[in-house]
Amino acid sequence: MSTVLRDSQPPGDRSAAPAAVPAPSRPGGLDVMDVAAAAALPVESVLNAFAVTEDGLSSAEAARRLARFGPNAVASHRARFALVLWHQLRSPLLGLLLAAATASYFVGERTDALIIGAIVVLSVGLGFVNEYRAEKAAEALHSQIHHRALVLRDGHPVAVDVTAVVPGDLVDLRLGDIVPVDLRLTAGSGLECDESALTGESLPVDKDTAPVPAGTPLADLTGCALMGTVVHAGGGRGVAVATGADTRFGRIAAGLGTRQTETEFQIGLRKFSMLLVYVAGALTTGIFAVNVVLHKPIIDALLFSLAIAVGITPQLLPAVVSTSLAAGSRRLAKRKVLVKRLVCIEDLGDVDTLFTDKTGTLTEGRIGFLRAVPAEGASPDEALRWGLLCTEVTAEAGRAEGGNPLDDALWRSAQAAASEAALAAYTKLSVLPFDHERRMVSVLVRAADGTKTLITKGAPETVLTRCADVPASARADLDAEFGAGNRVVAVAVKPAPDLEAVGADDERGLRLAGLLVFLDAPKQDAAAALKRLAGLGIAVKIVTGDNPVVAARVCADLGLPAGGVLTGPDLDALDDTRLAAAIAGTTVFARVSPEHKARIVRVQRRGGGDVAFLGDGVNDALALHAADVGISVDSATDVAKDAADVILLEKDLDVLADGVAEGRRIFANTIKYVLMGTSSNFGNMFSAAGASLFLKFLPMLPSQILLNNLLYDTSQLAIPTDNTDEEQLRRPSHWDIAFIRRFMVCFGPISSAFDFLTFGVMLWVFHSGPAQFRSGWFVESLATQTLVIFAIRTRRIPFFRSHPSLPLTLSALGVVTVGALLPAAPFAHTLGFQPLPAGFFAALAGMVVGYLGLIEIGKSLFYRAAGPAGTPVVEAGHRRRRRVRRRAARFSTGHRYRAGRVPAERSHGGA
Repeated sequence: MSTVLRDSQPPGDRSAAPAAVPAPSRPGGLDVMDVAAAAALPVESVLNAFAVTEDGLSSAEAARRLARFGPNAVASHRARFALVLWHQLRSPLLGLLLAAATASYFVGERTDALIIGAIVVLSVGLGFVNEYRAEKAAEALHSQIHHRALVLRDGHPVAVDVTAVVPGDLVDLRLGDIVPVDLRLTAGSGLECDESALTGESLPVDKDTAPVPAGTPLADLTGCALMGTVVHAGGGRGVAVATGADTRFGRIAAGLGTRQTETEFQIGLRKFSMLLVYVAGALTTGIFAVNVVLHKPIIDALLFSLAIAVGITPQLLPAVVSTSLAAGSRRLAKRKVLVKRLVCIEDLGDVDTLFTDKTGTLTEGRIGFLRAVPAEGASPDEALRWGLLCTEVTAEAGRAEGGNPLDDALWRSAQAAASEAALAAYTKLSVLPFDHERRMVSVLVRAADGTKTLITKGAPETVLTRCADVPASARADLDAEFGAGNRVVAVAVKPAPDLEAVGADDERGLRLAGLLVFLDAPKQDAAAALKRLAGLGIAVKIVTGDNPVVAARVCADLGLPAGGVLTGPDLDALDDTRLAAAIAGTTVFARVSPEHKARIVRVQRRGGGDVAFLGDGVNDALALHAADVGISVDSATDVAKDAADVILLEKDLDVLADGVAEGRRIFANTIKYVLMGTSSNFGNMFSAAGASLFLKFLPMLPSQILLNNLLYDTSQLAIPTDNTDEEQLRRPSHWDIAFIRRFMVCFGPISSAFDFLTFGVMLWVFHSGPAQFRSGWFVESLATQTLVIFAIRTRRIPFFRSHPSLPLTLSALGVVTVGALLPAAPFAHTLGFQPLPAGFFAALAGMVVGYLGLIEIGKSLFYRAAGPAGTPVVEAGHRRRRRVRRRAARFSTGHRYRAGRVPAERSHGGA
């Protein structure tokens, strides 16, 4: 019987492993095996336990095991009905209001209590429907983000969803992969894994296939690769011994909960909401105390105070934001932009600096093999043959399965097809995989006559330093190819009669065989995309492992603004202060390491603004984590996609510009709702509080206040559809609570002034009683606070120079019309309303026109002092808090994975 641990060790614990206990048996006799138990067994014993041969499982058997063990998942991304409903019901104000309404019902005010209850239910239902739709949109979003694992099935390597890996699968590991399950290693070549996510160890761990003693701590299981860890170097193969929640990673992830770290956008929302809660709390307490002192009924005073508090608090702000983000995610998905979390859309809009690789963004990304340039004494066919043989992946049917883009291009070429017969005479004996420190891959092969040859392929600058002698003609050829903007890989060889396994020390004393030349042409539409990004206020800078001459040539061809070029050694010579100054004048950072990329991003972030990094290779992961917004592509390496916040289904800068514009549009529309709530709505509630102090009756019944608030909020649900002025998209904007507070102080009193004017008209012109007074103010307050959206939604003066969306226009006018008709409705008396005289509507029209005119004057003065649209104001402490639990999200149901990976940066360093 295999064993499974019941208590997983905490990360970083190097104490002895806890005792293993028998695993629960499953039908059919086959069971998962704890990784610690598997590590103590010989490879053959583990293979036998899982009934798997060197050809892997059959497809039919894999399907049976998937049905038996379930998907390889540790989390779920599903919209949960009950949780969304709880989000709507958890407001303490709503609880107090319902409690007070219940008390009112039992003391005789049954009609008012029922009306209040009905309005609260409608309000909650409105928020629930919109937030649930947003959650469903997020669920659909997760279903489009994909990852794959390479397994051996029916004797052939097959890429499958990570959730479809089953116990007994033989899984291949390559540089940059995130280990999809707990594996007992069966083969390895220079394999190192970064296990910091599990064990806390900062240094990569060397892996081999030898058993370890029973009871070995988790951090010392050298014969196993653990789910969620990253292949730092080399490659290997292992048999899956546990999947999903049965893995060590799965058990730890299950105990973490699901709460996500707040983004800057969410922090801003929370601070704004708290601002209004404090205002509402102070106002409510004061109004209740004054009404009690004036000997008004306690229940009426309490209901009135709570209704005002509900009117001030941004009840539907979460629904408005969720609706905006959900609609934005659907628009972006159509443009082939996927975000891991809906709030990432707004974060994307904050970007003002973009660091990106050139491959696939500035270039077509469809690399083609051009020619082999032989060194002196060699032939083109010889250089090509050695280049084809020197690959760390298995070539089948003229194709290197899972190879890097340069290898794929080489194997797709017509020259490769003509060389197949010659390649068949060689046997691959040993491989030293590519890594970003050496920037080379080496392979030991044996010819049919028994001759052994070591082949090394990689970045020309590195390979040439390992050669015993480099002809001057070869250097001239290399400079010429770089000058033409071509990518180049160098190939070198040496006899190795006594070599059994390749090591880094063997990559010396080589003979240059030749250069392999590739073309990745500039994109025809990249120049227009760069111009569009510049129009959005985004500075684009190229960060690449390629040759600086090639990168600069591509930038020049596309019209990217001329700037300096810095290489890795140049960066090493600069401290952070000097680097910060140099970044502004630099367009290309070339031949840089992963650490260089991350350092560039960190230094730029310290200078202010928001930084995005677009990358798709394992060497981009550090920079993706360091950036405010990490962006990758669906064909990227596992570790790059795992580190990214945004996934592009096409590596296209124009698609990215769509995402930035959408993020800024969503933020602009969210701010419209916020400014509405802090101006007219706040002003009306303040007026209600003031009027209650000098009137002998309540200026508006609690049910009327809630109905007013419900109708107003309903009109604002169309804000996510609104158009956005072009000038609002040119620069990123950020939450600025001080700005919002100033807006409240400036425009709230304007709203209150017209409310008090209405009070005077109702009392001294129409001599209205309580019911008609409330009806008149209900209609006026609803009209002014709803129609003011047309002025507040834009900084343009006059406001009609900016055109609102049709849904917003219809919803605003529709709500005002409904409000005007309510006092004349057959059920008006039930709501406490009374028909209004015709003269009132003439006065109302004049007040609305005057109010909007005064708002326009206030806008002119306010924005002149506030500065230009889109000026970023980042409050202290509002820097990004990095997301957590990203890695657990990749192993989840409702988050299906399908797309294969093309590790663009595993290119042997060729330019």
